[in-house]
Amino acid sequence: MSLDQSLVGRAFPPTAPHHVTEASIAAFAAATGGAAPDGSAPPTYPIILAFEAMQTFLDAEQVELQRIVHGEQRFSYVRPLVAGDTLVATLTVASLRQISGNDIVGTTSTFTDADGAVVCTALATLVHRGPETDEHPSDEQEEGA
Repeated sequence: MSLDQSLVGRAFPPTAPHHVTEASIAAFAAATGGAAPDGSAPPTYPIILAFEAMQTFLDAEQVELQRIVHGEQRFSYVRPLVAGDTLVATLTVASLRQISGNDIVGTTSTFTDADGAVVCTALATLVHRGPETDEHPSDEQEEGA
């Protein structure tokens, strides 16, 4: 199922508030093999909320996560994320084009703090794989079932 061009410009509901803590920063840094410079969150820390925002989009459009290939991710900061921040992310579909039966979706996720100020923006490219053709018979067909 191809996605519809009417999605371009559509914003999806914001994520639940995410509380940035020293423990969550340390756990993320440890899990990614990085460090938390000067007590601020590592540059890719917002992926936690970006993934949640993407899942909201996929659920709303009934797109299976297994059909998504993550093509690109960029973060742009207004200020560093620090312990004590409470953030929400809102995903907007920025672009959509079809290539060879696949949807190439550009998204923008905007991260705001408790005061509503933009802290970070994430740009992502998602490839929604089109239906796969079955070039080879399944095992059952090969066995005559």
